[in-house]
Amino acid sequence: MTSPYSLNWENSSDERHDVNLRERKKRRTRDALLRAALELFATRGYEETTVDDIAAAVDVSQRTFFRYFAGKEETAFFVPRLAEALVVDAVRARPPHEAPLEALRRAVLESWDTINEAVEEHVPIELHLRVYRVIESTPALLAAHLRRAAELEEQLAGIIAEREGLDVDADPRPRIVVALFGGVIRVTERLWSAGDDLTIEGMRELTATYLDQVGPALAGNWRAGQSP
Repeated sequence: MTSPYSLNWENSSDERHDVNLRERKKRRTRDALLRAALELFATRGYEETTVDDIAAAVDVSQRTFFRYFAGKEETAFFVPRLAEALVVDAVRARPPHEAPLEALRRAVLESWDTINEAVEEHVPIELHLRVYRVIESTPALLAAHLRRAAELEEQLAGIIAEREGLDVDADPRPRIVVALFGGVIRVTERLWSAGDDLTIEGMRELTATYLDQVGPALAGNWRAGQSP
């Protein structure tokens, strides 16, 4: 005789299986829309791509697109938002003895591979890098990117203030150090986007080089080798 408990367990197991299948299907559809959008942005241009173009590339309706994304701008920033969230987590996880700027530096450089692996779960890293250049060269996207960067800096300043036991609104140092860090990242983004080495290794090397120069640039005497 079959126990009613075993029947309940089997039904529950089937339900979990069905839920998992639905979630996997939703993720596949979302990632297909995301990849189609980024491919179109990289090849045709952001302004020249419509939501209908993206939906048609995946053979779904516009309504289906809007189940996953609020608009095409959200697809453009889906991967950068993911990377930013991982950087925030990495900063939170840094050892408390590290100085603020060092914690920010190590959070970015030591989580680099983890971030790239997370990106590649959704789209090829090469496609992500191509769209990075599109963001830099498209005024509407660049403006949105800079707004997002300001929001990220404010979040990181709050984390740094909490790490140091400071009131972020009373002590200017957390915002200053994060603004400095954010400025360096913007410089490397811009130089990388305009350069010839468009690989992820090239971006990492440029970022590391510039972050390593922050301390000497602030503390050094730039005219030490010049005659008065």
